[in-house]
Amino acid sequence: MEQTTIWQHISNFFEGTVFVYGVSMLLMYAVLAVLSFISIRMFQKKASYADYTKILGSSLAPGISVIAPAFNEGVTIISNVRSLLTLNYPKFEVIIINDGSTDDTLQKMISEFEMVEVEFAYNEKIVSQPVKRIFKSTNRAYEKLMVIDKVNGKSKADASNAGINAAAFDYFLCTDVDCIIEKDTLLRMIKPFMDEEAKKTKEMGEPCPECGYRHVIEDSRRVIATGATLRIANSCEIDEGVITRVRPPRKWLPRFQEMEYIRAYVLGKMGWSFINCVPNVSGGLGLFDKEIAIKAGGYDHKSFGEDMDLVTRMCSYMRNNKLKYAIRYIPTTQCWTEGPPNMKVFSRQRTRWGRGLFQIMAIHKKIIFNPRYGRLGLVVFPYNLFFEFLAPIIEGMGILYYLYIIVTGQINWPFAKILLLFVFTYSVMITTLAVLWDQITYRHYKTWREVLGLCLMAFLEPFIYHPLIVVFALRGYFFFITNRKHVWGNMQRQGFGKKPQAV
Repeated sequence: MEQTTIWQHISNFFEGTVFVYGVSMLLMYAVLAVLSFISIRMFQKKASYADYTKILGSSLAPGISVIAPAFNEGVTIISNVRSLLTLNYPKFEVIIINDGSTDDTLQKMISEFEMVEVEFAYNEKIVSQPVKRIFKSTNRAYEKLMVIDKVNGKSKADASNAGINAAAFDYFLCTDVDCIIEKDTLLRMIKPFMDEEAKKTKEMGEPCPECGYRHVIEDSRRVIATGATLRIANSCEIDEGVITRVRPPRKWLPRFQEMEYIRAYVLGKMGWSFINCVPNVSGGLGLFDKEIAIKAGGYDHKSFGEDMDLVTRMCSYMRNNKLKYAIRYIPTTQCWTEGPPNMKVFSRQRTRWGRGLFQIMAIHKKIIFNPRYGRLGLVVFPYNLFFEFLAPIIEGMGILYYLYIIVTGQINWPFAKILLLFVFTYSVMITTLAVLWDQITYRHYKTWREVLGLCLMAFLEPFIYHPLIVVFALRGYFFFITNRKHVWGNMQRQGFGKKPQAV
């Protein structure tokens, strides 16, 4: 009898905790959706009178170094480097880091872009694996291109650090060499930096009564990073590194990812950007202040979530030095990436993401609920802890619990059906809202039939895609706890440029 009472108390406590947790998560999504809507409307209003041609024609535009690590990317390397070289910006360079590739990646670049080995004053401000050679082109058409050949560092982070060391400009854009970047990406992503710089100095309206001069008021806030929306390029039509026709992925796994990306960027990061609480700038596309990134130590080559780790350490550096900062996101799609096409590659990617999140929570645990770190410690990390890190654990425990009470006949079926229907409907509504809002605002897809097909994936997500996300996240947690060895490898690219075949 006593054991039954104890179990009942445990059961009631678990059900109550899960209920409160679930309601809190749903409310957070609703709040983020509202903030995102406001943020996107504000962005559109500012963009309507923004004149990017002034930046394009200005000799004072900040220089940007585009950094792209490459490991065994021989299938797509030439078309993607050409795409990077045609970015629409007055002052930039492209740095490709050949991270010890074992295929023909380096040879293809040397041959295609007429490259020769050169002497270069390489200053190792951030430690990385040794650089063997640096190549520049003998053809003036490719004078913006630099190729670094280095010893394999077993991580994208190590390769990126070598690129940062060689970067000539004050800002660097880190991307993946397999990504396709829109032509105006640098123009759009540098603008938040320039807008904040323009606010830094403001003259007082009236002269100072003591000295008769107008003093300058300095706003010390500094934009340290900007991000933009990423989309899945699978099944899109691409010609010479340019997206000519946007299509939703035809295979079901990349299509789920496309839906997930739209929801994450349109209803997630834009909402966080509105309150200056962006938790992460994607490793696929991020523009950073080089000075702050170097002072923060650059990318951690031992990290499995190197992009979030860098942003966290940059924010920590600013807070530790009592400097105001901002991280901005823009809602326009500036980057297209090839999503994992099969379950093997997808599981490896999401397991690494889960492992990286656990690692970041462990390394930076002192930040959580620490008022010294401001919003980073009181908003960003608590959210990541409760609604990102703990979510797979609580969901996994919840599924096991519900299976147990079903088998033992203790489930309240009327209540369970209502609860599951509510959660399912809410999930579908949030996802559909994100997809429709994105299409109405930017009209990437030509037909509403394509949009409808993407929206329908939301009805299947809770039963097919989301359980996979939970399983692979828990797998990543297990790998971190057991210290399972992991090596950064290529993602078995299928290559761009071919029209998708009919299914």
